[in-house]
Amino acid sequence: MKLVHTIDDLRAALASHASPAFVPTMGNLHEGHLNLVRTARPLGDVTVASIFVNRLQFAPHEDFDTYPRTLEADCAKLAEVGCDIVFAPAEKDLYPEPQVFKVQPPAELADILEGHFRPGFFTGVCTVVMKLFQCVFARSTAQGYAVFGKKDYQQQMIIRRMVEQFAMPVTIVGEETRRAADGLALSSRNGYLSETERAEAVQLSLTLRDLARDALAAGGALPEHRAGLEQRAMDALRARGWAPDYMTVRRRLDLQPPTAADAVAPQSLVVLGAARLGKTRLIDNFEI
Repeated sequence: MKLVHTIDDLRAALASHASPAFVPTMGNLHEGHLNLVRTARPLGDVTVASIFVNRLQFAPHEDFDTYPRTLEADCAKLAEVGCDIVFAPAEKDLYPEPQVFKVQPPAELADILEGHFRPGFFTGVCTVVMKLFQCVFARSTAQGYAVFGKKDYQQQMIIRRMVEQFAMPVTIVGEETRRAADGLALSSRNGYLSETERAEAVQLSLTLRDLARDALAAGGALPEHRAGLEQRAMDALRARGWAPDYMTVRRRLDLQPPTAADAVAPQSLVVLGAARLGKTRLIDNFEI
């Protein structure tokens, strides 16, 4: 496995390859990330993973400075699952000057849910992903592939739309969320949880499953029932000491509230949730 730090070195390493398969990460890797690499390996003629903590997607009060940087351990894990190239740029390598050109996703998709509670988040995500795609795929002569986990459901949808809008020669591949034995979605931020919080953290996924069950029982969360079901889920978490941002039923197509027609269509909905447990913010979702 080759570790490179600059865009020039990455492009040199990719010069003889026509169709990269790419997994962008912020490092501090867990089994969910490694499964993305396993999915990527058979797709292209070279497998690339990036490790870069992107300042643009962090608000001033968020955990950019304390986000774990574990490059040596990450590289060992990536080598074990057959990654060919790791691109781990420093900030000065990826942003040699202030990044004043940015990708602005549409408000109707980017300013709801995660975007409502983390203003500017998806602008930062889209900008770094666009730049990473230019680094990895700019000289490809065949279709490339990028693999993202479904845990970041809204993010994956926005990136997929970005690729379509810019006619980029990249296929976005979604991989199912990997979970611990008790059902907690794997996340780098799980490492922030205390032992007691870790035992409690599974309640986010359990409450979302209850919301999904109740939504299906109520005709797929008909508009007249949805608000009450969502409030019940929020209250259930608050009663356990959580601070929920949202627990909601949306349509998969565009993450808007379902209409009566959407509510009765099979496999058309998704439940999504975000909540803070102590100082740690967790997200999860289930398609229904």
